Amino acid sequence: MTDTILPGIESGTVQTPRLRAGVLRRRSDAASKTVVFVHGNVSSSLFWQPIMLALPAEIDAVAIDLRGFGTSETLPVDATRGVRDFSDDVASVIDALELGAVHLVGWSMGGGVVMQLLLDRPELVASLTLQSTVSPYGFGGTAADGSLLVADAAGSGGGGANPDFVARLEAGDRTEEAGASPLAVYRSSYVAAGFASEYEPIWVESMLSTATGLDNYPGDATASENWPGFAPGGRGVLNTMAPTNFDTSAIVELEAKPPVLWIHGAQDAIVGDASFFDLNQLGKAGIIPGWPGEEIAPPQPMVSQTRAVLARYAAGGGAVTEVELENCGHSPHLEHPEAFLGALAELIG
Repeated sequence: MTDTILPGIESGTVQTPRLRAGVLRRRSDAASKTVVFVHGNVSSSLFWQPIMLALPAEIDAVAIDLRGFGTSETLPVDATRGVRDFSDDVASVIDALELGAVHLVGWSMGGGVVMQLLLDRPELVASLTLQSTVSPYGFGGTAADGSLLVADAAGSGGGGANPDFVARLEAGDRTEEAGASPLAVYRSSYVAAGFASEYEPIWVESMLSTATGLDNYPGDATASENWPGFAPGGRGVLNTMAPTNFDTSAIVELEAKPPVLWIHGAQDAIVGDASFFDLNQLGKAGIIPGWPGEEIAPPQPMVSQTRAVLARYAAGGGAVTEVELENCGHSPHLEHPEAFLGALAELIG
């Protein structure tokens, strides 16, 4: 079995009124600031370890496993609350550890989690780093302005998961024999082509920690008369980001706006204006038959949506920095750690 905890990282649990949460920590006796890391979908806090170890000594680093991931409890995810089950859990850990206002870093789905936490518990947020974040309008099913393409957001949510990938997660597949194996998906989608890491076995173990099922990953789905025949349900991970359940664009209306760093890769295969994880993009490419066309089911312009919302955030008085990295996929903190650390250091001062 792979040893998943790097030297210098403490692994433990924190009991809160909401859940028993798995937590990794890099402590510093000289710490004057705390950075809290929130992972994305099909991953865990394990992915944050190298960047936690590389942080300056004056920073205390904490990474929290979301429910159903890593070593946290596997509890049901009520997707009708958007990502609030996750963001409320994170807030409960911050409260339990008595951290006060922290510098939040959210990756992919975790970006949505920290945006939601900012909306609901702004007093806990000193700054916000959005790495390869889900759009403020969720994942799939929206036009450029965030409006729904069809009322039921068909094509988004739990029905969009690859059943072979889910089965391989359940089976604990550590091979690279199939394109839907976790290792193959990591190499093709989490990072840009050609990136190599000595920690790949740890990243696979992190992905395999994902709890599967209707209440966790990927969640349920409902039938739809609209293409491609399914719409979001109310349970499980993918439905938390369906646009019928999720919208964090109200961050632009906050009276107090902490500084925001948005860092993302130019070659991101998961979050992009033409993401092949978007069913409408797959239809447009002819991979899924019966696509009704650009006027009815255009791919979601995810990056453009985030840029537009953050421009409004800045226009309302919030400081926003965008860093787009070339030769970088979905994981800037792994692929370009120096650039990530430099941008984070500039943000938190």
